[in-house]
Amino acid sequence: DLKKVPGNIPPDIVKLDLSHNKIRQLRAKEFEDVSELKILNLNSNGIAYIDPAAFSGLNNLEELDLSNNSLQNFEYGVLEDLYFLKILWLRENPWRCDYNIHYLFYWLKHHYNVHYNGLECKMPEEYKGWSIGKYVRSYYEECPKDKLPIYPETFDLDKEDEEWERHKEQSVQTVKKHGVIVTVIG
Repeated sequence: DLKKVPGNIPPDIVKLDLSHNKIRQLRAKEFEDVSELKILNLNSNGIAYIDPAAFSGLNNLEELDLSNNSLQNFEYGVLEDLYFLKILWLRENPWRCDYNIHYLFYWLKHHYNVHYNGLECKMPEEYKGWSIGKYVRSYYEECPKDKLPIYPETFDLDKEDEEWERHKEQSVQTVKKHGVIVTVIG
């Protein structure tokens, strides 16, 4: 009946099973004192939120079980310290297929040595049963090809519409070749 990760975990522990408790969230640096940990089981807790720094310091973790919880997505950064992760259990979570699921998908795509399971959309209803990969690919298919930016990071800039229009007007050159529009902004 633990409601939070205990603070008195021996620092040299290599396997920790906290499954079947009532831990609803993982706070920042929950495991920073157990850097030798290789296997962490958090199965069946009802975890709905993981702070981006929750796994900070778990550089040796090889297996993480987050199955059968209430996770809908991961915030950016949650998995960044897990350099040696080999197995990630994700089944039986209500994954929400919206833009917030992209971090998890791309992290797994770029960490191809990590074996995982259970990434299936549970909501919204129109994507229920879809694999997360299929959803992410469809996300870009919905955008008209001539409206896709050449450099996707331009969407990361938080510009007002007027400022964006001003940049477009200052365009130096527009070239169209093979269905691709290139706009050089100077």
